[in-house]
Amino acid sequence: MLVQLRWFAVGGQVLAMLIVQLWFGIALPVPQMVGIILFLVGLNVVSLLRHRQNTEINHGELVAELLLDVTALTIQLYLSGGASNPFISLYLLQIALGAVLLEVWAARLLVVVASGCFIGLIVFYRPLVLPPELAGELLTLHIQGMFVCFVLAASLLVFFIARINRNLRIRDFHLADLRQRAAEEDHIVRMGLLASGAAHELGTPLATLSVILNDWQRMPAFRSDPDLVQEIGEMQSQIERCKSIVTGILMSSGEARGEGPVKTTVNDFIDGLVAEWRSHRSPIALDYDNRFSPDDSIVSDPALKQVIFNVFDNALEASPHWVGVTIGRRGDELLIAVDDAGPGFDPTILAELGQPYRSTKQRPGSGLGLFLVVNVLRKLGGTVTARNRIGRGAHVTLALPLASLSPGAADAA
Repeated sequence: MLVQLRWFAVGGQVLAMLIVQLWFGIALPVPQMVGIILFLVGLNVVSLLRHRQNTEINHGELVAELLLDVTALTIQLYLSGGASNPFISLYLLQIALGAVLLEVWAARLLVVVASGCFIGLIVFYRPLVLPPELAGELLTLHIQGMFVCFVLAASLLVFFIARINRNLRIRDFHLADLRQRAAEEDHIVRMGLLASGAAHELGTPLATLSVILNDWQRMPAFRSDPDLVQEIGEMQSQIERCKSIVTGILMSSGEARGEGPVKTTVNDFIDGLVAEWRSHRSPIALDYDNRFSPDDSIVSDPALKQVIFNVFDNALEASPHWVGVTIGRRGDELLIAVDDAGPGFDPTILAELGQPYRSTKQRPGSGLGLFLVVNVLRKLGGTVTARNRIGRGAHVTLALPLASLSPGAADAA
């Protein structure tokens, strides 16, 4: 912003020199004034090179640059009539910007320096020598110059203050978004702790049930009944499945380290994931279409696997008779599209996608599944979009950058 203001100052000074020198015939110390203009151009070039380094400009640099601008304006005014120059009011423009951009002490310092320069220009200045035909029109020229200065300062103030306010609004929006994300992440941490504690608590009763079922299998009264033997076997398989789920929760929370990350490919990971979900949930109809090509190496992520299961489960709950899954690729992104033939999303849910406890299901804890999906995908650099299908049903798309699942990203983490 200061760079733009400085370009305006350079252009305005060049134009003013041309008008005064050529139009009014007033002699100016051109070499000295051009030297100040070249200094401002050099300062702008240095500022632009500094900005291209993608480093933030600190407060001290802003103070120094504004003081240099005040100094350059003071020298130009000294060379062109001092305090009698109508453009002396441009000090107010720099003070106004300093009041917005700088801390209080620095803004006060800028006021003191500008005021001191103003007082100095009353005493020390190079007087202008007017042509004889303009000697009697000094007041008129002064009023005209004051009007030009007023229009220039007012226009620049409106332009730059509007820019500053826009930047402040963007910053406030960004801070509000960061606070919202921090609150959501804190919510996720609490849920993770609760899930980990529940997994620990479930370990003992599951182990007890497993021992009881093993004892029943060896009892003659049960072994003589084939139907009971089959049901006990089914109960044991379900208990083993519960144990594996509990183990997965503990491993995801970092409390167990069974094996390191598994390197695989996108197609193997997705195909295995869909096959596992199909065997566990047994949907009536699942249309699975894997169009991902070319294949890429990734590291399997238990959290991502659970996230995709959540989306599949929501689709199956809304549409028990049919679920559609399409896997595709868009550049360096993995796309997972899930369709169902259910009632679709309520407009309020679509407007607040990913917010906790936003659900049309009338039961405690509803809405956490999609909340976790959105936040886990966001952590991995991905996005979640949802819409209602034409006719009936919902469509949810998970977009995930492959770089976040690559072996290199896992090693860096």
